[in-house]
Amino acid sequence: MTIEYDLGPAAAQVARLTEGIADEQLDLPTPCSEWSVSDLLRHFLELTNAFAAAARKVPFPGDGSGRPDQLPSDWQAQLRRQLDAMAEAWRSADAWEGEATAGGVTLPAPVIAAVAVDELVLHGWDLARATGQPFEADPASIEASLGFAASMSVPGEEAGREGLYGPVVPVPDDASDLDRLLGYAGRDPQWAPSGEIVGG
Repeated sequence: MTIEYDLGPAAAQVARLTEGIADEQLDLPTPCSEWSVSDLLRHFLELTNAFAAAARKVPFPGDGSGRPDQLPSDWQAQLRRQLDAMAEAWRSADAWEGEATAGGVTLPAPVIAAVAVDELVLHGWDLARATGQPFEADPASIEASLGFAASMSVPGEEAGREGLYGPVVPVPDDASDLDRLLGYAGRDPQWAPSGEIVGG
């Protein structure tokens, strides 16, 4: 099986963003409804291990949606290690073979990989927008994420979107691929913590 894309750039982007987060920003709201910056970081600590296990085809306790009760004191270093390990696990051709399981769901391995990169891109954007940092996802990651999000946004996929995305947010016909992805994923590309309108 061919390795379709590298999760490394999206993982590295998230790692860079986490290094720019100060303690006083942990309670800030994010575009991910009802989740704070701390909530998202704790989610990353869980999902990175879950998707690394999926790539390795080994069991993972829980469904990958849980979060530690608190951030560990070394959360930035720990998350950086886990992001690197997750990306590395998907660099094996074996990871893309057959089926893989994540979030309590078993699907063709390339679909699970698309979910993984989608998590990195969307939640990376969430963190960037919440903490006022720049966000530049690589084109391959956006393309993979957009393909998955679009497939989950067609009529008949409402049940599959449940708990994954909010309602689709319309974006202009000439919107960038990133803004199209955000819209499919139920995010307003103009979201800002203060409610001010900002560029997408």
